[in-house]
Amino acid sequence: MHFSFFSLLRQAFAKHEGWPRQWRDPEPKPAYDAVIVGAGGHGLATAYYMAAEHGMRNIAVVEKGWLGGGNTGRNTTIIRSNYLWEESEALYDHALDIWQDLSQVLNYNVMYSARGVLMLAHTIHDVQVAKRHIHANRLAGIENEWLDPGQCKDFVPVLNLDPNIRYPIMGGALQRKGGVARHDAVAWGYARAASALGVDIIQNCEVKGIRRDASGAVCGLDTTRGMIATKKVGVVAAGHTSVLMQMAGVRMPLESYPLQALVSEPLKPIFPCVVMSNTIHAYISQSDKGDLVIGAGTDQYNSYSQTGGLHITQHTLDAICELFPMFRRVRMLRNWGGIVDVTPDRSPIIAKTPVPGLFVNCGWGTGGFKATPGSGHVFAHTVATGEPHRIAAPFTIERFKTGRLIDEAAAAAVAH
Repeated sequence: MHFSFFSLLRQAFAKHEGWPRQWRDPEPKPAYDAVIVGAGGHGLATAYYMAAEHGMRNIAVVEKGWLGGGNTGRNTTIIRSNYLWEESEALYDHALDIWQDLSQVLNYNVMYSARGVLMLAHTIHDVQVAKRHIHANRLAGIENEWLDPGQCKDFVPVLNLDPNIRYPIMGGALQRKGGVARHDAVAWGYARAASALGVDIIQNCEVKGIRRDASGAVCGLDTTRGMIATKKVGVVAAGHTSVLMQMAGVRMPLESYPLQALVSEPLKPIFPCVVMSNTIHAYISQSDKGDLVIGAGTDQYNSYSQTGGLHITQHTLDAICELFPMFRRVRMLRNWGGIVDVTPDRSPIIAKTPVPGLFVNCGWGTGGFKATPGSGHVFAHTVATGEPHRIAAPFTIERFKTGRLIDEAAAAAVAH
């Protein structure tokens, strides 16, 4: 959200030799062993784990804008792993395990706060679905529990339990290990750690073409800062994946939508956790700065807009004010939209592509931020070894041909 100012400041100081290496944009080398396209959380995490766990040093991350300036800087920071299907449970819980001590590993405070994620139920169907999730999670060894309305009120004292509201609260599913982290800190933490291991992070370097040799394999990238030779390219560029992959002749099963969110003026600490509601579509938490972070929905039309329709925001605020009447007088400071790639089954693609040497990580929809460390970890394995990590193995492109889908459309907790 504020990266444009800091990016300019950093670029100004980068001219001085005394400025630390990790804050300077290096000039691209003529050749790299691998290049990651996209310096968001997932791309930077991928580069870090390729260096830290696979011993790769001659790698680069290229970014058309500034570090963390895409969806990483435009999300609502929620972390949880209470998904329904086995494949998703394994992936998101892998990420949640890494979140626990990520600050210590990176030696950078990412401000992970396990304050709990409460997903409300408003109808009999909601209750049945929530309890199904809880049972599925427990079978997979994932913590999740049911709270009745009174217990929900105890956990979130400002919650409105009036039985006469449009969608009265009938209970909720609580994952106590879930919570929030600070998105820009996550990006900078991975960037610093990767850079310290020798990774080049090259900002203001837009990819204009993907080169292929006579055999059809990747052999380099054409960028606004020159041609870069490499035999491995990992594309991790949320919202722009289809455009980039088309450069290599690969058509992706993706649609792009603006996903809206907004924040309020700062308040004293009053909201203890994250509360989500699929039925009325709203989710809310309070940041350490004091502002209420409110997630809205996706516009129901394809677009690369980073704003979206005003009616989406209005609907969300109406829902928030009904659940928490005391917030009716709170002013909103700003709203924005991120561009989310969505697959037909609402689950990501983490895979090799039909083009040798070309790998892709995309299609996260609303689930991208919470998966950041797990996504980077398994994608690093895939790019470094050429074979999918066991957790990433189900998330292939080929599943859309066979019909073996990982359908998390309802399990995402917010309607797409």
